[in-house]
Amino acid sequence: MSLIKFVTSKAFLKQVILAVVGVFVLCFLLLKWLNVSTNHNEFETVPDLTGKSVEVAKIELDENHLVMEIQDSSNFNPDYPKFAVIDQDPKAGKKVKEDRKIYLTLNPSGYRKVNVPDLVGKTFRQAKPTLEALGFKVGKTTYVDYLGKDEVVKVTFEGSELKIGDKLPKTSKIDLVLGNGNRPQ
Repeated sequence: MSLIKFVTSKAFLKQVILAVVGVFVLCFLLLKWLNVSTNHNEFETVPDLTGKSVEVAKIELDENHLVMEIQDSSNFNPDYPKFAVIDQDPKAGKKVKEDRKIYLTLNPSGYRKVNVPDLVGKTFRQAKPTLEALGFKVGKTTYVDYLGKDEVVKVTFEGSELKIGDKLPKTSKIDLVLGNGNRPQ
């Protein structure tokens, strides 16, 4: 039998029609199954968790059939309580599917600790921006007899002298003892 006769035969055409109908039925059944299994057009609204504790956030997400996923903590924000939610993804009010993970960023327990830099021997003009760049604040400046005018002689925090590499929380006020330009007596 030649190829042209086979392609135009009733048996071949019947098989092609059955295959096309079979594909349409299979696609129809697959789409219906997907609508049922994926809860088509059924959404949960993401609640606003900003400023709430982890425990309260967990309860609210459970009530809305959502899953909590805690991301790494952010920089400390004094406007929020310790371990409170300061950011979430997706944002509040978004429509999501049931059992969707909601990623939370928490406020840490305090400012992170930063190494104190070597400031002894530097001028006040150099020391101040160095401290501020690291997140510290310049506290009291006192002067002692020392030949270098406005040169840092000692660095202190709450009355104790600091050494290079000591760790202090960010935003700590560091006091500087500076030289007044007079010879020590």
